Amino acid sequence: MLVTKPKKRMKSKKIRVAIIGVGNCASSLVQGIEYYRRRKNNGIVGLMHESVSRYKPEDIQFVAAFDIDKRKVTKDLSEAIFSKPNCTKIFQSEIPFLKCRVERGFLLDGVARHMLTYPDDRTFVVDEFLDDFCSKEEESDAERRIVGTLKSKRVDVVINYLPVGSQKAVEFYARCAIAAKCGMVNCMPVFIASNSKWAAKFEKAGLPIIGDDVKSQFGATILHRTITRLISERGGAIDRTYQLNTGGNTDFLNMLNRDRLESKKISKTEAVQSQLAEPLEPDNIHIGPSDYVPWQHDNKVCFLRVEGRLFGDVPFNLEARLSVEDSPNSAGVVIDAIRLLKLGLDRKMKGPLLGPSAYLMKHPPIQMTDNEARKAVEQFIK
Repeated sequence: MLVTKPKKRMKSKKIRVAIIGVGNCASSLVQGIEYYRRRKNNGIVGLMHESVSRYKPEDIQFVAAFDIDKRKVTKDLSEAIFSKPNCTKIFQSEIPFLKCRVERGFLLDGVARHMLTYPDDRTFVVDEFLDDFCSKEEESDAERRIVGTLKSKRVDVVINYLPVGSQKAVEFYARCAIAAKCGMVNCMPVFIASNSKWAAKFEKAGLPIIGDDVKSQFGATILHRTITRLISERGGAIDRTYQLNTGGNTDFLNMLNRDRLESKKISKTEAVQSQLAEPLEPDNIHIGPSDYVPWQHDNKVCFLRVEGRLFGDVPFNLEARLSVEDSPNSAGVVIDAIRLLKLGLDRKMKGPLLGPSAYLMKHPPIQMTDNEARKAVEQFIK
């Protein structure tokens, strides 16, 4: 790896952000920054915090982006977020030219093979599929190139939006973030912040990280956690439960490859199990993506069932159906994550930020109840 002097962090209210993976989630985030910039004096519906210390949503500035789809690479980020295969809801169609050119990323295992040939407009278009057989020299060249971009753009925060199952690719970009002296928000379930070895690497480098696997603002996992916690606190017993999810975006298409699902199922299951006084046996809890329904696009539908017992061991069951636009549902959470991480950088904090990770992520280093985590975040901001 090319060794250079550490960059000097510029004192500025702007938070300089790099995006890894310009998909639906990135589209919603970029749209959201412009949406709230235009409406900053007309209410803040949809934001958990209007301000995080001195930082407002409009202080987030996108300065670098990486993707592997030829339909996005070389475009300005303002245009790339609306390119195929993105299919999320467009709630802010007018995006100013951001002067942020999407650069070619490094593929590794960042895309499942079937997504390169799937017979619809959600197919990825790449020059070649670099898998386990890419050479160390190719990987080192790519790392030098990406680290160079992060340094030259003076990036503060790297956001990881890679697909589920991208173990090698996520670790590659985590190395790049560390080498470029950037904090990281890991929005997907390859365990970095919650992995002791990776957490130690960020701590040794003097860098903060928030992760892993972003929660939605109001989604299936939050609802499931709340219901199970409420039942337990009210003296009930849960015998079995499931959460089934369907969607039509590239995330669900990617997860048709069940080999890529292990970390996602662990993340979602532990997020719910952590709220129970006694964890359920594996056969009595099923949480995870269920199927890809193309016409749903970025709409995610959750089917949730809980069976248990109340006073006198009298049985009950609960069923709920939740329909949400998947990617905007996480964007407000990520806006908070970016600003909280910047506070960590300002304060020269290092390693996983425990309160913010517990509040914003499904698989943090330390699980808390959502109420405890919220209090920890408010205390962190003070």
